[in-house]
Amino acid sequence: MKEQDEIKWIRNIRLFGSKKDADLLIRSYYDEIYRYVFRQLSGNADTYDLTQEIFISMLRSIKTYKKEQASFRTWLYRIATNKMIDYRRKKVPQTISLDEIETADENDFIQQIGQSELLHKIEVYVSCFPLNVQQVYRLHVYGDFTFEQISLSLNLSEGTVKSYYYRLQKKIRKEFYDEYRDVIGG
Repeated sequence: MKEQDEIKWIRNIRLFGSKKDADLLIRSYYDEIYRYVFRQLSGNADTYDLTQEIFISMLRSIKTYKKEQASFRTWLYRIATNKMIDYRRKKVPQTISLDEIETADENDFIQQIGQSELLHKIEVYVSCFPLNVQQVYRLHVYGDFTFEQISLSLNLSEGTVKSYYYRLQKKIRKEFYDEYRDVIGG
């Protein structure tokens, strides 16, 4: 996708409420945002709904987007990250359907359950930190953003971004060391 197309679509959505251009813009980012949400929810059934919420929010607030401040992609990920944080604040318990876990031996099954529970606990833990720290963590871990991209996205220095990320990683390791060791069989 070309940036010129994106700018044209945004302009047409703003000026004319163009459903065609809104559809083109959503289609160009849908798979990427869906994967971002899917990775954080470990395939939870809410992935589709939350992805939809992100795009609805994007369309409702598209008039506030300023290309001088950030790329559209960066702006959209900011919306997605904030929606993810809101979702986590609700602390919806994560469940795993037995139908979702395909035929696996008992050890794989137990390890999958343990990893899923640990990831959920880590997500709840991360949700207790300040917004900027959560954003850095989620964009890096789930969005595969580099520290430089996060720095530009959140308008923070790259050093601050790295500091937030590595301090949180250290706290996560300290908090969950015993559980993590059990999950990996150590």
